[in-house]
Amino acid sequence: MSITRRALVSTALMLLPAKAFSQHTPAAKDAYLYIIWPLNGMTIKGAFWCRFGLRNMGVTHAGDTFANSGHHHLFVDVDEPLDPNQPIPQDKQHLHFGAGQTEARIELAPGKHTLQLVLGDANHYPFDPPVVSKKITITVT
Repeated sequence: MSITRRALVSTALMLLPAKAFSQHTPAAKDAYLYIIWPLNGMTIKGAFWCRFGLRNMGVTHAGDTFANSGHHHLFVDVDEPLDPNQPIPQDKQHLHFGAGQTEARIELAPGKHTLQLVLGDANHYPFDPPVVSKKITITVT
C-alpha cells in the first residue's frame, strides 16, 4: 500500500470516533415537549395511560431522519442528568417509543414516581438543544 493511501486510511480511521459521537441533531428552536396526562401531583389507582404532547416538531419512528422530527422516551424515576453525547439508555427507567407512539399504558409499583419525556433523534440521541418536558411527580396507589 502506498504511503499516500496509508495516510488517507489512517486519517479516515481516526475520524470515525469523532463521527460516532457527533450526533447533535438540531432541534427546532421553539420545540416544546410536555406530558398531557397525568397531571403533576395526581394520585392514580393502578395502571394508567400516559399521553405525550409535542409542539413545533413532529413525531416519527426511530431510524427516520426527517428534519425536526423524533420519537418519545419516558424517563421514570430518573435523577441522573441527561448526557447529550450518549444515546438514551433502554431499560425499565428509560422507556422507548420508537414506533412513533404518543401515548402508552404504564404500570408502576405503588408509591411516588417522577415522569419526564425526552425527544430522541433517529438514533436515540437527545436533540441539540435537548427537547425535554418538565419533570412531574405522581403517586400510584
